[in-house]
Amino acid sequence: MKNPVSFLRTVGLLEAVSFLVLLGIAMPLKYVWGMPLPVRVVGSIHGGLFVLFCFALWRVMMNTSWPFSRAALVFVASLIPFAPFFIDRRMRAWAEEAPAGEA
Repeated sequence: MKNPVSFLRTVGLLEAVSFLVLLGIAMPLKYVWGMPLPVRVVGSIHGGLFVLFCFALWRVMMNTSWPFSRAALVFVASLIPFAPFFIDRRMRAWAEEAPAGEA
């Protein structure tokens, strides 16, 4: 993807799904049924995706004219379950603002 905002959107949605799987499936498996392995596996995947998300957000900040407040909003939304799905519509519009050649 040449547009860094489009890449950020993709990674953000993947990270959001991994967060929901961690909270909604892996954690109950650990604390209700005594199966800790899913938390280790899904937690590792989620952690890697979160680091990639932070890198992608940094890349957007360096290559576009996003204000700090916009980047902070996207970062805080990544910490709240379901919030990335709501902010994705705004990010789609922000992706169209950034020229495709920026990277």
